[in-house]
Amino acid sequence: MAKDLNKTVVYSALEVANICGVVNQTAINWIRNGHLKAFSTPGGQYRVYRDDLVQFMQSRGMRIPNELSAEVVGEKSNNSILIVDDDKGLNAVLGKYLEKVFPDLIIHQAFDGFEAGAKMVETHPFCVLLDLDLPGLNGFDLCARLKQTEEFNKPYVIIITALEEPNLEKKVKDLGADLFFQKPLHLKEITDSMKSFFESLSD
Repeated sequence: MAKDLNKTVVYSALEVANICGVVNQTAINWIRNGHLKAFSTPGGQYRVYRDDLVQFMQSRGMRIPNELSAEVVGEKSNNSILIVDDDKGLNAVLGKYLEKVFPDLIIHQAFDGFEAGAKMVETHPFCVLLDLDLPGLNGFDLCARLKQTEEFNKPYVIIITALEEPNLEKKVKDLGADLFFQKPLHLKEITDSMKSFFESLSD
């Protein structure tokens, strides 16, 4: 492998997408919206310098592959969210709705508690939409781990649940949850609350 990874190394939008773990259109949107520096070839194809890609990924707390940098960053990404719900239909609906409201948001999904823990270590999202009734590690334990340990950078946690128990909202907020929503969900309420999180990040 070449040791001299300098600014002359360039990537296509598809290569950027593969490195970042997103679809090609997301990488193109980053470029078109001015979030990721790029230039166009005579044929109209986008190209991204290696240094600009590394800077972009660092600014969002994304994991830097070894071929891009010897250092792996673990800072909280201010532009990504993790949806944790074993109901795959609802998980998909939430993802599509958030994509529509926040076009630049990187959306990660997990379908059980153990997968969620792995995704948290890998992506460090600023916010987690968390179901409580999960296979594997349940949402109560996961919420406590997210908010009470340093390894996950203490993201915002929004509980989404169909469980009905006395004092359930108080119980999860005592564990550190920021917001609580009972299913069936009103998606606009959730996205409005997320907008306030974004505003607090920019203060």
